[in-house]
Amino acid sequence: MTNQFLAPALQPEEDELDRSLRPRRLDDFVGQERVKEQLAIALQATRSREEALDHVLLVGPPGLGKTSLAYIVREELGVGIRSVAGPALERKGDVAAILTSLERLDVLFVDEIHRLNPAAEEMLYPALEDFRLDIVVGQGPAARTLTLDLPPFTFIGATTRTGLLTTPLRDRFGLTFRLGYYEPEQLAIIVRRSAGILGVAIDDEAATEIARRSRGTPRVANRILRRVRDVAEVRHRGAITTEVAREALALHEVDAVGLERTDRELLEAIVGKFDGGPVGLSTLAVALGEQPDTIEDVYEPYLLQLGFLQRTPRGRVITRLGRAHLGAAAADPQLF
Repeated sequence: MTNQFLAPALQPEEDELDRSLRPRRLDDFVGQERVKEQLAIALQATRSREEALDHVLLVGPPGLGKTSLAYIVREELGVGIRSVAGPALERKGDVAAILTSLERLDVLFVDEIHRLNPAAEEMLYPALEDFRLDIVVGQGPAARTLTLDLPPFTFIGATTRTGLLTTPLRDRFGLTFRLGYYEPEQLAIIVRRSAGILGVAIDDEAATEIARRSRGTPRVANRILRRVRDVAEVRHRGAITTEVAREALALHEVDAVGLERTDRELLEAIVGKFDGGPVGLSTLAVALGEQPDTIEDVYEPYLLQLGFLQRTPRGRVITRLGRAHLGAAAADPQLF
């Protein structure tokens, strides 16, 4: 598969490090117990029948392990995988090229599947339903359809917004798993495991402190751990203690509930510029200099979970809890 199918993500060194922290087997995956149980049964049944696993839809906010689960499926089945971001499949030819490159029982993982081009999506329907690729040759009355048989494969789609999926596409998934936010205790396990992979010593209390401020998200926990490790190496002797963790978290402006500067700026903008709301998403995006999708997909889910923000038909409104947090943060520097 050529690079045209790979969506840009992190810098190469960060991307490589991120992959190294991912669990490789289902037993190593922390949390999401019901999802793991259901997936384990499906995988065992698939292996015993030597068939392709039913197509899988993974749903949940960013950073909860959707990509990790896709690669775990590949590892558990011992097959190949092709990975592509939905927006990268712009033309029917892109879909045809990647489908015809699959071997029997391979996994095709498409991230951000809700952003698929409609023409590319329609091309997938017969492939997912009947393992068949229909290619139209020519135009007008002389046009004819060539049908290519595809080897059985497993299609895994990941999305943060199921509401944007069309019904025909959603109905072609045999397994749908919804991933939820993690508890601090689960995140502390992930932090300790990642610290071991990175070769850095960390106190249990320090791991808990990082977990508590990680927004219920493993990706955020690992990102914070890397930044805390930097502070420990540069300013201290390398080991991460609770004091070192709190110093690093204060340096990076991550407060006691995991809000970062942009989260607080969002709440402050609603209070200071729009009198607490309601304010429309596009107006709020302009005020913050952010894209509406970024606010909706990255910042709002956690603020909604904390009860700091409300979505109403007229726009976004800060809640009493959100106002109280802003007041506490301004009054008490130890909140960081």
